[in-house]
Amino acid sequence: MKQQNIRPYVLSENNWKSVKEIAYQVAVLPWGATEAHNYHLPYATDNILAENIAVEAAKQAWENGSKVVVLPTIPFGVNTGQMDVKLCMNMSPSTQYAVLRDVVQVLNAHNIQKLVIVNGHGGNHFKQFIRELSLEFPKVFICSLNWWTSTDPKPYFNEPGDHAGELETSVVMHLTPEWVLNLQEAGSGAAKTFKIKGLKEGWVSSQRKWTQVTEDTGVGNPELSTAEKGKQFFEASAKTIGEFFKSLSQTDLNDMYE
Repeated sequence: MKQQNIRPYVLSENNWKSVKEIAYQVAVLPWGATEAHNYHLPYATDNILAENIAVEAAKQAWENGSKVVVLPTIPFGVNTGQMDVKLCMNMSPSTQYAVLRDVVQVLNAHNIQKLVIVNGHGGNHFKQFIRELSLEFPKVFICSLNWWTSTDPKPYFNEPGDHAGELETSVVMHLTPEWVLNLQEAGSGAAKTFKIKGLKEGWVSSQRKWTQVTEDTGVGNPELSTAEKGKQFFEASAKTIGEFFKSLSQTDLNDMYE
């Protein structure tokens, strides 16, 4: 049997023979969602984006001497505002916390003291979970990042959009073009905003009722999306996140501040 190229920084591709010998410094947990993304993008969009950026960033960190391992992607996110959109899969925040706690428990047991959650879905928020887990597992440093905010999108896109817009569409066109419909089949991504001033301006927060906000489930115009724009943004983001992985792997948790 021909030996395939196994990436040592991707846990799901590896075996006990190699894993037991590697002293991993940082675990990376991609966390996405399964939900509608306008008419033209797959339900797995957030998973595709979170996993690919995590793996590419880990590759760069590994090649620079950092022992980083990417865990399997969590495919469900918080979609409590989209329950009336067919097969948008919701994972309640309390369930999300329980899953994350179990992951941290395993890392703690095997002395992997650094965890980075690479988030691909705007409905996922981990800060309060991290606060609570820091008391139960004080030896494990946990942090989270939204991959799409690691790089300023303005130089790359005319109108990045919020959901299935130019940014997400372009990157998925780069990564999995076979799963993207012709943009002529996409909706406009036109969306309504709250009427009340505080909610509209963002200094008051609440949940959006998705089907009252947008007809096609998109928020942001995908019309000007291209695979080349997606490639450039993806590579810039992976470089930034990879540098973070490397820095975290090299930093003493007892000497984190300056």
